[in-house]
Formats: sequence, C-alpha cells, structure tokens
Amino acid sequence: MITGIFNMNFSWKHRNVFVTGCTGLLGSWLTKYLIDEGANVVGLVRDTVPKSILWSNTGDFKDISNKLNVVHGDLEDLNKLERIINEYEIETVFHLGAQTIVKVANQNPLSTFQSNIIGTYNILEACRSVGLPKAIIVASSDKAYGDQKTLPYDENTPLQGQHPYDVSKSCADLIATTYYNTYDLPVCITRCGNFYGPGDLNFNRIVPGTIRSVLNGERPVIRSDGTNIRDYFYIKDGALAYMLLAEKMLESEGALDGEAFNFSNELQITVMELVNQILKVMKHPDLEPLVLNQANNEIKHQYLSAKKARKLLNWTPKYSLDEALVGTIEWYEQFFNGQ
Repeated sequence: MITGIFNMNFSWKHRNVFVTGCTGLLGSWLTKYLIDEGANVVGLVRDTVPKSILWSNTGDFKDISNKLNVVHGDLEDLNKLERIINEYEIETVFHLGAQTIVKVANQNPLSTFQSNIIGTYNILEACRSVGLPKAIIVASSDKAYGDQKTLPYDENTPLQGQHPYDVSKSCADLIATTYYNTYDLPVCITRCGNFYGPGDLNFNRIVPGTIRSVLNGERPVIRSDGTNIRDYFYIKDGALAYMLLAEKMLESEGALDGEAFNFSNELQITVMELVNQILKVMKHPDLEPLVLNQANNEIKHQYLSAKKARKLLNWTPKYSLDEALVGTIEWYEQFFNGQ
C-alpha cells in the first residue's frame, strides 16, 4: 500500500479511473497502485500481451489483474472511448497509450502518428463530449522538446520535435493544451524521461538490454557512441508522480488545469555511465560494453528540470539511482529464473 505518500485527506477509494496503455510499463505500475488504493480502474487494452507484468499475478501484482475492468479496443475508436467514459462514470483519465519506441517510429512513422496524435485527440474529444472527467493527464515526453542547446529543459522550453517520435509527442502535447485553452478541459501534461524498472520487456532499451546481457554473461551493446545524455526515470517514481498530480488536480478544483510538469531525478548521466553503473551493481565490470555507434535520429543531450513539480506539487522522487537499479536487477533475475 502507498497510503501516506499523498495528502492524508485524499482517498482514491471508489473513484472511477480510466487508464489507456494499462498493459505498458508505466500503465501496469500505475494501475497496480490505483487498485491498491481502492480505485475502480478501467483499462483500455488493444493487444493481449501475456508477458506484461500486469498479468503476471505474482509478487507485487498478485490478484491485480482480477480487480481491473478491461475494455478491448483502440484509441482510434472514438465511440468506444465515449462509451467507456460515460458508462463507467469516469472522473480521472490517465492517457498513457502510445507507440513509445523511437526505432519503430523511424521505421513506420504513420502508425506512430496514428497512435500518438489521433489517439490523443480522440481521448480528449471523448472527455469533452461526455463532460464527466474532472482530471485528465496526458503523457507527453521529454522528446517533445526536441533538440535544445539550453539544458536542463524546463516547462517553458519550446516544443520542437524534429523526428517522427519527437514530433508525435510535440503534437499530442499541443493538442492537449488546445483542449484546455479552447474548451476549458481539465488537462495536465506530463513530460518524463526514459522510464526503466521492473516489468520492462523491451530489450532494445538500454537498461533491460544491459541487464539481460550481463545475466547471460555477454558484453552489453550500446547502439550509440555512448556519450548521449539522457534522463532516466524509475518507473515506480513515475507512477507515483502521476497519481500525485491527479490528486492535486482534483483537490485544487481547476487551479492546475492546463499546466505541464516535468518529472525527473535531474541527473546528468550518459548512456555509457549508466551501463557502467549497472555493471558495477551486478559486479561484472569485466564485461566491457560493445559500442556500435549506429544510432540515427536521436537527440544528443537531454535532461529535465523538475523545479516546477517540486515547488507546486511538493514532489520529490522516492528512489535513488542505485536503489532503483538494485530493485530492477532483482526483478529481472527472478524473471529469467522463472522462464
């Protein structure tokens, strides 16, 4: 249970919540925490992903899936979104559903635009037409800022994505702002860095890919030259940050509507430094990373300022980098042993 992290006067019990992308990494942990707190959660599921941590029914996720209301469908289906919000009397919406892989976006931009742009305006239009939700959180990304010379990025940094994934997030971000400015829709936008943590089965990502390589006794592979600066954000901190923002939106009765918030540990860390830290925690400094230097269309340096979230939401991350890596590595060790 996570009661006590938030305002003690607030309760999620019996609140009706809609989560898109509930089987993803962030969606799974957010759904778990909401259900733990007694919320009535409805999850939109496009594809059945048997290995999603949400369906694992073990450890932290014991019986979680049995308490989730599942609706199968696509974000492109506006009528279904309207039905969900209306029939389940949704008060809070977490819109996490998206195509999140940069490589996939480069290979197939149209499917990324459909998911990330059309999906976003459909969920917002459904909320507007039904009129029930009091808090809507749209998941944007630090990639929405594009490539900037001034670091760290704060919420006033222009949105200027240049490549397919970045542009899809810039567009979704601006569309959310449009629905607030034009229709007074109670929307907030979140911009986070690269999520990692227990349950991430996309082994193209640097954290799970490195851990899997080490567990197999192999050298970890770095697709870039290793010098890219990224903002790595632990998934449990991410899920708790989303809940805190929604809570503050509901408590403030509109005072936060239309705002965007960066959530970050505010660490400047390169890909190579992160890989070496994982090797250190796993006690395998002998496995020297294999640097391919083949990454294309990726932003060179990127990390976020979370000053606004700290000031307005009284938010701080709960986990240090080492704590998060230890917890993540332990999960993968158990996962591969189970397989």
